[in-house]
Amino acid sequence: MKVILTQDVKSQGKKGQLINVSDGYARNFLLPKGLAVEADAGAMNDLKNKESSRLHKIELEKAAANEIAKKLESVTVKLQAKAGADGKLYGSVTSLDIAEALEKQHGIKVDKRKIQLSDPLKTFGVHTIPVKLYTEITGKINVVISDVK
Repeated sequence: MKVILTQDVKSQGKKGQLINVSDGYARNFLLPKGLAVEADAGAMNDLKNKESSRLHKIELEKAAANEIAKKLESVTVKLQAKAGADGKLYGSVTSLDIAEALEKQHGIKVDKRKIQLSDPLKTFGVHTIPVKLYTEITGKINVVISDVK
């Protein structure tokens, strides 16, 4: 019997998957517990609609990520920080500082967790930082850190 899973079932499959199981297993376990529905024409149509909706959403997210990546290439984020006599920063510049400055200066909103800093920036100058916007889509931000005058 073909059924569509409504929840993840151990050793059978994931939610939304079409699987073939024995009639007894379906009638006595999966269907009464609400873990699956019988794969009739209406259920198959719903499954196809949900899948096409999911794919469309992924396409829109990728397009938005590509657009943001193109914007980031032409953007320079300028930050100012205090430093000691030896030229080292007091504290550091973190991904949160960069995300806030990017939104404030250019109106581009990027989650701080997507900015890939291995360590906080502790020196003056120009830094190029990768931003992972989506799977396989990475942009770059140019950050200029200068001294407060």
